[in-house]
Parts: sequence; C-alpha cells; structure tokens
Amino acid sequence: MTDKLIELQAVQKAFRSADGAPRTVLEGVDFTLADGEIVALLGKSGSGKSTLLRIVAGLVPADAGKVEYRGRPIRGPLSGVAMVFQSFALFPWLTVQQNVELGLEAQGVPPAVRRERADAMLDLIGLSGFGSALPRELSGGMRQRVGIARALVTHPDVLLMDEAFSALDVLTGETLRGDILDLWDGQRIPTRGILIVSHNIEEAVMMADRIVILSSDPGRVRHEIRIDLPRPRNADAPEVRALVDEVYGLMTMRPAAAPATARPATIDYRVPDTDVGRMESVLDLLAGAPYDGRADLPQLSEDAELPDEELFPTYEALNLLGLAHVERGDIALTGLGLRYAQAGQALRQALFGQQLLKNVPLAARIRRQLEDEPGGALPEDPFIDLLEDTLEADQAKRMLEVAIEWGRYGELYEYDYHTGRLKLPGTGNTKE
Repeated sequence: MTDKLIELQAVQKAFRSADGAPRTVLEGVDFTLADGEIVALLGKSGSGKSTLLRIVAGLVPADAGKVEYRGRPIRGPLSGVAMVFQSFALFPWLTVQQNVELGLEAQGVPPAVRRERADAMLDLIGLSGFGSALPRELSGGMRQRVGIARALVTHPDVLLMDEAFSALDVLTGETLRGDILDLWDGQRIPTRGILIVSHNIEEAVMMADRIVILSSDPGRVRHEIRIDLPRPRNADAPEVRALVDEVYGLMTMRPAAAPATARPATIDYRVPDTDVGRMESVLDLLAGAPYDGRADLPQLSEDAELPDEELFPTYEALNLLGLAHVERGDIALTGLGLRYAQAGQALRQALFGQQLLKNVPLAARIRRQLEDEPGGALPEDPFIDLLEDTLEADQAKRMLEVAIEWGRYGELYEYDYHTGRLKLPGTGNTKE
C-alpha cells in the first residue's frame, strides 16, 4: 500500500470574530497526500484552502482532529515540508543566492555546502547566472522561480504551493508550471508529494493526480476526482476538456440541502465579491453570439479572458440576483437576465435595484433603515458592527463595500466616502 506523507482526520479550525465568537473555517476534514502524488485543492472563497495548507505546513495549529506527517503529529514547521507562496515572499535586500540559501542556513548547513546546493538548484530551475541579482532586477516569473528554488533546495518530502502561479501572466504561469512538472516527472527533485492550492481549474487538471474540492463556510471535503491521464497533458485533448467540464460542474453544484430557488435569508450572507461591470460584461457576452443565452462555463471563461477566481463570484452573483442560472458547468440567462441584457442604462439600474431588494438582505436592511431614519442618512459603522458579529473585521468591511457599490448602482442609496455615511437618493448632504 502507498505510504502516506500527510494525513488529516476530522480536522477542525475556527477563528475568532471581532466579538469573540468562533467562526468555523474547516470542519471534519479528512485528507491524505500519498507518496508519489500531486493533489490540487479547489474551492470558492471561504472554503479554507489556504488555512488547510498552513495547517499542513505547521504554521497554524488545528483546533481538533489528527494532523500527521509520515505518521508523526505536526506541531510546528517541519524540515520535510516546504511552501511556495503566491506573493514570492523574497527579501528585497538579499541577492537571489542569499534568498535561496535562507532555508539551508536555518537548518544549520555549512556555508560552502549552502553555496554548492543553491548553485545547483538555480541551475536546475533555470536561473544560472542570476545568483548575484537582487529581486527587483527580475521579472515576476523569475522571482517566483527563486521562491521555488528556495523551497526545493532544502530537499523537502512535501512541496506546498499556495496559488504559486496566480500572480503571473498566463504564458509565464504555463511555462513555469510545465517546468515544475518536468522536474517532478523526470524525478530530478527528491520531493515525494506536491499539494497545490489553486483557483484555476485547468491548471489543476493539467497538473494533479487527484483534485479535492472543498465546500465553503465551513470548508469540508465535498468531492474528489482521480485523474489517470499521463503527463504532459494536452489542454485541448477531449479527455482533458471533459475533466475541466466535470470540475466546473462540481464547483457550481449546490449542496443537496439547497434548492435551486433558495435565497439568502440573513444579512450576514457573504455577498459574492464582484463588481457590477464584471457582471454586465458576462451578461452581454452570454446574450450575444455564439451563445445566445446559454454557455459552457469553461468556454465562457476563456472568451471572457478572466481567471476563475474572478468569474466564480460573478456567476454566483448573477445567480443570486436571478439574472442567470448556473447548473452542472453551464450558465443560462433567465428571462429577466435576457431583458436586462437588452435594456438601456436606466432600466438596467432599476432592475438591478429591484433584484437587490428582493435577494440581498444586507442591501434591503440598509434601505429599510434609511427609510426609517428621519433625515434619511446613517453612518456606515452600525452596519459594519452588525456584520462583525459573524464575520472577521476585514471581511465585514469588504462585504459592506460590495453592498454599497451594488446599492449605489441600483439607486437604492448613496454613499459619501469622506464622511462614511449612507443616505437615500435625493436627501441632500450626508454630513451632520
């Protein structure tokens, strides 16, 4: 039987909201990374993907459950586990060589051995001759190569990659991804398992032996897909496209307990983090040829030229507002959505406001309290405080920002950025 590098059983993790109440991020998570396996973690915002990765790295402790590396409990950072971050995380005042040597220095490796291993890794990762350069002299793709070299030079058993390619342009990301797979499949690195957190479905299908999809709020393992296709994989091959379609379908599938007509009932429902312009762009694209109101999500994603992490909340928002219906990897305009796409600006805004009041409790709450207020104006602080009862402070602030943007577009209320006050349209100055 294949050895287990990482094993999680019944893992739970919660963080404290501003009022001290726990907010569960992960619940009952069972997960295994086997020797010789690449696994990709997918999930929408709030699924706890990055939190799970940090638990595996020993950077964050689990509140409950078993977390083990090769059968031993993980109680802190391990020499056998290394991580590559989305933000490169390089020290700008250190040279490339010095950045790569950091992990070895922390392990107490002698200077001469550090230099030799760092030189060899820079050569392997395609950065030979750049050891004396500073990070600011490198492109984004080269900086991420430094981050990968720094992780691999310690010869980790397990390599963790947190959105490692998302900050790069498409071509650079594809090239670097291919180089990593060449090193892995050619057994040119000693790493025995790779765990990838990604928003990019095609990236996951191209790289992974297995895809794990997490649900959101809290994060639980919802689906697993095993991929038996040999690498390198052709992104245009029918079997690859079929897998991409399958993953899109699973990512957009509603939980069994949630009917298609379900709408949020409480103001702390996490409003999808997308803007009105993006929603209308997708609607206009969907309403025109060749789609005529219905599209396959992977194809629409490609034509929209937007990454999955931006499109998924947009699809969710359109579904929430009753303008489109998302099911099994397809998106279709509703009757109202078609009317919206064909409407002029004034009617679009009126319809948007109407659907906000009907489907977004936070927007309806703001409007109702403004109508009840004699002056028709209120500070934003009470709404942030209300959201912080169940959300972290930064999440509460961002959720209100989205609700304000949507409500202003739908002409439900106005907002003064200088005073932080909301008001009904046409009620005059928001200043006290």
